[in-house]
Amino acid sequence: MDFIAYLKDSFTGSLNSILNMAIIIIPLMIIMEILKDLNILEIISKRLKPISNFFNISNDSVFPLLIGLIFGLAYGAGIIIESAEEKDLSKKDLYVLIIFLVACHAIFEDTLIFATVGANLWLLFITRLTVATITAYFASKVIEKILDNKERTDA
Repeated sequence: MDFIAYLKDSFTGSLNSILNMAIIIIPLMIIMEILKDLNILEIISKRLKPISNFFNISNDSVFPLLIGLIFGLAYGAGIIIESAEEKDLSKKDLYVLIIFLVACHAIFEDTLIFATVGANLWLLFITRLTVATITAYFASKVIEKILDNKERTDA
């Protein structure tokens, strides 16, 4: 295969990937806007208050956490970025959100993919969720102490 053909294949493959992501991300963002306008996000946030209390993060950061958990980082990135900008999420909220999602993004899709090649579905699912929860919980405590110490030294 010559260099021009390789570039052409790379370009068309990249373009197809971008279009496929747009097909998923744009409707997700539209749905999020509709849910926000109908105040359904507020209702969801109130029901998810135990999660935000557990991680000691704002209620506004729980919805992007769930989107990343379900759809993954690539597809959930638009929602995460939009929520961070619109809701003015704190640095702590963003750190805990990202730390959780590093270990446990796209939990259904990834777990099913690994299960098709022989991994134990439930063991993988529970392990990923447990590791993400424990790591994010302790990270929220450490970040809180760091920010408290910084506030005391800045004052």
